[in-house]
Amino acid sequence: MCFKGSLGSLGESDRYEYLIQKWFSQQIMSMSEPHSLDVIILCGGKGSRLQSVVSDRPKSMALIRGRPFLEWQLVMLRKKGFKNIVLCTGYMEWKIREYFGDGHNIGLQIRYSEEREPMGTGGAIRWAWSRRHTQSALVLNGDSWCDVDLAELIQFHEERDAIGTLALTKVSDSQRFGHVTLCDKGTVSAFSEKGQTMSSEWINAGMYVLSGSLVASIPEHGSVSLEHEVFPRWVEKGLYGFEGIHEFFDIGTPASYAQAEQEFDRVFHHPLNDSESMRQIV
Repeated sequence: MCFKGSLGSLGESDRYEYLIQKWFSQQIMSMSEPHSLDVIILCGGKGSRLQSVVSDRPKSMALIRGRPFLEWQLVMLRKKGFKNIVLCTGYMEWKIREYFGDGHNIGLQIRYSEEREPMGTGGAIRWAWSRRHTQSALVLNGDSWCDVDLAELIQFHEERDAIGTLALTKVSDSQRFGHVTLCDKGTVSAFSEKGQTMSSEWINAGMYVLSGSLVASIPEHGSVSLEHEVFPRWVEKGLYGFEGIHEFFDIGTPASYAQAEQEFDRVFHHPLNDSESMRQIV
């Protein structure tokens, strides 16, 4: 949006769009020290549970505050110092590709890994792995966000020479999530699925650092679940959990999608509803 004149002369919707455009520009320009790891984002899902409210786009492109959820993720990754992104696309992949292109508009280098048929989270990562440039990669679910200190997560992973590291957090309503149990040294000792008796309050936050050795263990063909088939095979074999109480939300269901809209400012530290931050932007 190109604007000349006083902010007060704009209508409410135009004023908000002006502020959000300026905030986006500031996030892109305020990049932290560059991170060496490439990022893989799983954003190929249709979002079957979300179809009643979002039916015209991939789940990761559901709008939050007028922008695709995936765009908020990418801008925050850019701010945190990440530059090279691989998007694992599938359902309506053209909508993602047309919207983001090669990423230069938001200061990123985006490559695509399109699955022609559903491959599961594990299969999608295996398929995309050849498109990354680093030995390990940061992997994110495209329908959730957790405000983890990603530099600390990566350092934790590297210091332990882990095969893989899962970011873990706690939420008030944890019944619809699987839970993760750790040994004293921080290695994963067990997973419990949704509905099972919980021995831990920690949930999988949908952010991982994965090594090439773990990804190489994923079968090359068929649909494979990272959470249900791959991770359990690495229990007590170098798979670690990075614990922390972090802001977290996901957009996987109509209820959680609505809640994400309400909790957006708190989780993404977005300033547009804060008068002092808005004055700083202007």
